[in-house]
Amino acid sequence: MVKFLTLDDVDVSGKTVIVRPDFNVPIDPETREILDDTRIREHARTIKELVEKGAKVVIIAHQGRPGEPEFMESLEKHARALERALGRPVKYVHDLYGPEAKDTIKALKPGEVLVLKNVRTFPEERKKKSPEEHAKSELVRELAPLADVFVLDGFSVAHRAHASVVGFAAVLPAVAGRVMERELRSLERALEKPEKPCIFVLGGAKAEKCVDIIRYVLENNIADKVLTGGLVGHLFLKAKGIDLGRPSEEVLEKKGLIGLVDAMKELLDAFPGKIEVPRDVAYEIYGDRGEVYVKALPVDHPIYDIGLETAEHYASLVKDARSVVVSGPMGVYEKPMFLEGTWRVFNAVAKSSAFSLAGGGDTVAALKTLGLFDKFSFVSLAGGAFIEYLMGKKLPGVEVLEKAAEKAGK
Repeated sequence: MVKFLTLDDVDVSGKTVIVRPDFNVPIDPETREILDDTRIREHARTIKELVEKGAKVVIIAHQGRPGEPEFMESLEKHARALERALGRPVKYVHDLYGPEAKDTIKALKPGEVLVLKNVRTFPEERKKKSPEEHAKSELVRELAPLADVFVLDGFSVAHRAHASVVGFAAVLPAVAGRVMERELRSLERALEKPEKPCIFVLGGAKAEKCVDIIRYVLENNIADKVLTGGLVGHLFLKAKGIDLGRPSEEVLEKKGLIGLVDAMKELLDAFPGKIEVPRDVAYEIYGDRGEVYVKALPVDHPIYDIGLETAEHYASLVKDARSVVVSGPMGVYEKPMFLEGTWRVFNAVAKSSAFSLAGGGDTVAALKTLGLFDKFSFVSLAGGAFIEYLMGKKLPGVEVLEKAAEKAGK
């Protein structure tokens, strides 16, 4: 179990608090406006609590990567979105650790909030270094002396050993914000001692990650069964010797996933009866949905979903579960006629009495499309960090919180 400090463990009244949330949100490539401010609204809960406790709040965040379409040097629009979420003014300076940023931080009054410009304009931010090495960077050296506490609230950046994620924790008291706290508590509940039976539903296209997740959760007796769909399901069918048909085989080849078949064969051999693969699949034929049993494959049409029999079988397994973890849709949910498999399985999870945890970009998007986002026990807004945690990996951001707790004698 991860041991870390939270906002309950620090007195922030009158203190300057650096908060590292994840404000990386979808941006319209033409208007450069924010398309979905869900993450900002979630982090606003942590920031609101700090404000109400009389803290002087300094926010360090990022938007996109330099050179990519969603990169924005200015976070002023994020500051305005936060302002709406808080219902109070939020300051913004187009500076990171220069004179303007430092003077504004020094002038903050209790209850005031300041957003600095995109931390990824700092060249050293994304270099993989230890917390101690990052603590020596110009960013941390200039800003840390002005602060009393560091709050890491962005679980979705916790898998990055970046300066703004791990550097401040090496020189300041560090605690988890409420978003980070909820993420870690929910993951602990699903992975440490899950209520049984525990079922993992794995789909989507990130099949290489799923191999590691399946191995980890089955070797450690976390999951009782794994239900597969999407390209993950396709690869397991191939591992069982099924010919999918040329169109679907080409997709696997183009995505460079064929090499995973041997690893999936090993998993099927190592954990007999634990990994469920599709019994039937749905494909597109002349603009319509067609279905075929796996034993009748191949088909000369692209497979886009699990079949209805598989969906009902998965739904029945989920119904009796006490814990369910979902990562990835069952098919190409963006196409309305191939949303059915994802809908039936996800809806069964939502209706079950199980503790349900979901995460990953496509999973969150599918849940919103289906109107099920609020029906799960917890939906992680993290992508890569969520997946890596399911794989049993140590996340740099979580490790610095653990070390900070140890240093504080907790």
